[in-house]
Amino acid sequence: MKVSQKGLYALQALMMLTRRYNQGAIRIRDIAYEENLPEKFLELILLELKNARILESVRGAKGGYRLRRAPSEIRLSEIIRLIDGPLAPFGDADQLRILIDRDADHSALYKVFLQVRDEAARILENTTLADLINRGPVAGSQQKASERKTISGKPNRKKKTDAKVLPMSAVGEGHD
Repeated sequence: MKVSQKGLYALQALMMLTRRYNQGAIRIRDIAYEENLPEKFLELILLELKNARILESVRGAKGGYRLRRAPSEIRLSEIIRLIDGPLAPFGDADQLRILIDRDADHSALYKVFLQVRDEAARILENTTLADLINRGPVAGSQQKASERKTISGKPNRKKKTDAKVLPMSAVGEGHD
């Protein structure tokens, strides 16, 4: 499973909207600034989330975006599938099951991929936006992205990380 930079931006924006759930609509500019996200790219992401009925837009002076449903009803699996596609390392679960049946020499490998996919899906299906916010920040990381400074002491307004994909690694393997 890969979470793209677009997927990460979507999750960050949704977490911000979850934190401000009771405050009404939030302007794109405010979301982009607070989360240190590129505004034009964020506009496209929020439109996609609106079309999927995760967000709704409000027009006018107090306009912007807000969650369409309660944060406890929006699951991470829904967001990641929308933005980045299937949760499986190779296509979707049905494709993996077909490979298991058709490729006897490699079926053990595909079974492992299916187990990884199923476990990731289980975690993402059982984690909501509300769960993320209720967990709170990790100790020492309470500063907002918009407040962080670079080594030179200037505000961090550069583009996000160079990585295009959020890396995932197996736990307990001891090597890559």
